[in-house]
Amino acid sequence: MTEARELVATLTRRGETVAAAESLTAGLVCATLAEVPGASAVLRGGLVVYATELKAALAGVDEQLLAEHGAVHPDVAAQLAKGARERCGATWGLGLTGVAGPDPQDGVAPGTVYVGLSGPGVDTVRELAETGDRDTIRTASVRAAFALLGEQLD
Repeated sequence: MTEARELVATLTRRGETVAAAESLTAGLVCATLAEVPGASAVLRGGLVVYATELKAALAGVDEQLLAEHGAVHPDVAAQLAKGARERCGATWGLGLTGVAGPDPQDGVAPGTVYVGLSGPGVDTVRELAETGDRDTIRTASVRAAFALLGEQLD
């Protein structure tokens, strides 16, 4: 994926690092970055928090937030990003949560995805409304995460 190569090159040039807390992508962000030669200079690690309770236990997402709004919520994505950054000691944290389908989850439609980014002076979330099968939605989510980080690095 071209975006991954560009991110690794830019982060390397800047002397910065990245980590991710991933739900619906289940490690695909980190795996995609790790395919790029030289990724070890910038990829600190990641948390696969597919189960809702692990979002709190591993990434530090507020349990009350999860109880009130469920796992697919913009504030969950923001807290996942912050948790990844802090727990992995990275400059940048990405957090992804959503529904890849084919069925809704807790009343949330497939293709609903939230991507969070946390870093120096930045805490933001982007909402996506993707269409397609599970693979398409998950791949689009990874690309959106890379795009969000790339925009901050430009």
